[in-house]
Amino acid sequence: MISHRQANAQRIAALDERAEALHLKRGMGIADARAMHPSIDVVEADPEADRRLLESLADWCDRYTPLVALDAADGLFLDVTGCTHLFGGERSMLDDILSRFFYQGFDVRAGLAATPGAAWAAARFASDRIVPGGEEEALLAPLPLAALRIEPDIRASLESVGLRTAGAVMAAPRAPLARRFGVSLLLRLDQALGRLDEAVSPRLPVAPLSVERHLAEPIMLTDEIERLVKMLATTLKVDLERRGEGARRLALLLFRVDGAVSRIAVGTSRPLREPLLIQKLFHERLAALEQDIDVGYGFDLVRLSVLSAAAFDMQQADLAGETRDDGADIALFADRIRARLGDSAVLKPVAVESHLPERAVATLPFAEAPQRVSPPKKPDKIQDTKPGFRPERPIRLFRSPEPIEVPATEMPEGPPMNFRWRRALYRVARAEGPERIAPEWWREAAGQEDAPTRDYFRIEDSDGRRYWLYRQGLYGASQVPPRWFMHGVFA
Repeated sequence: MISHRQANAQRIAALDERAEALHLKRGMGIADARAMHPSIDVVEADPEADRRLLESLADWCDRYTPLVALDAADGLFLDVTGCTHLFGGERSMLDDILSRFFYQGFDVRAGLAATPGAAWAAARFASDRIVPGGEEEALLAPLPLAALRIEPDIRASLESVGLRTAGAVMAAPRAPLARRFGVSLLLRLDQALGRLDEAVSPRLPVAPLSVERHLAEPIMLTDEIERLVKMLATTLKVDLERRGEGARRLALLLFRVDGAVSRIAVGTSRPLREPLLIQKLFHERLAALEQDIDVGYGFDLVRLSVLSAAAFDMQQADLAGETRDDGADIALFADRIRARLGDSAVLKPVAVESHLPERAVATLPFAEAPQRVSPPKKPDKIQDTKPGFRPERPIRLFRSPEPIEVPATEMPEGPPMNFRWRRALYRVARAEGPERIAPEWWREAAGQEDAPTRDYFRIEDSDGRRYWLYRQGLYGASQVPPRWFMHGVFA
């Protein structure tokens, strides 16, 4: 027997058949129950654990339909429309569900009907019953008011005026019922009878494409799972080609014979539908999760689903029938690394529209970075012959500029003659610049429009090492003297 606190008192929340045989009822106080039967075993309720168990059972029910929804704290809704023929019909499917739950150690009640309300009533008050379409009223008529899924206070009000069954409510005039008991009563009644549609909201998004394989003998080895992945991906490729799409995110569902479900997802940086490449991605993912996947007594159902897809761009082939895509190998390499080590394992630098060096490049996860599908455009030859200062950036740019000491310069606006950086003194042999970069005043926060201007110099010391440093601020522009910083080094 399970107890929970209600209205500052411990009451019975759930009980088994043996406790019911002792005339104990749900909602009875624990003190009264112990007074009647001192030897009863009482366990405190754990709602969070019950929720996790119900969610795991919902995952397992995905083997019958992807449309699985939670019903309060003790039930599940399965929308099996169009799925029953895959299991030999409605009766065979219902028997299979009940038998599998029984062998897992659960006492389950189930009902099958054309409406969620009628199925809910059949499961709780006429277990294992299949209600043909149009016979919902005959099912509900003899059942108590609780079969209509109405609130307890409405149920008590109906019983106080002599309406104790669903049939009595259906026979009563609708207008007085709505005025006295509210429209929610008629809403539940119409939903159960099929006069109003009631949708089942699945707890997980439904994949647009899925393929699965039921196995006569459970599999346990990773190699066997990978072979099945390739077979399922081959079947999936036909549907993707028909839709002109490629998979961007795939999920592999492994249903264990004892009810546990393992979900393994991989993402791709480009639309993908080649079975061998899909197998390679899941090979890396399975290798990374090998210690975390408990195969138990094996998996008897394997499903491969496309969670998201995108348009697949066909490559132009040459006369020999071969296509060339220089970025495909890099994309596959990055996807395999991400599958094994996570999405943040591979980052890609992306150019940003900003003339400030620290803002000109951003590092994004490889899958989120824009992918180039055409070769880079060659630089305009006119730019090569254009006179003037040509910006050049160091091969290594520091994340944060480091302050340096500049004791003297040739002229107020010129480069330093020597500088001290990280406690070492460097003598300047050659210098080029300045390259003036003004602050982006349109992006600065309020009150920071007067950020200092930077003058960048390319410096070569007496040993041939090259640096990129800048002076922040101008001489005589303010009372604060300019400061010098090291921002990067050249090769």
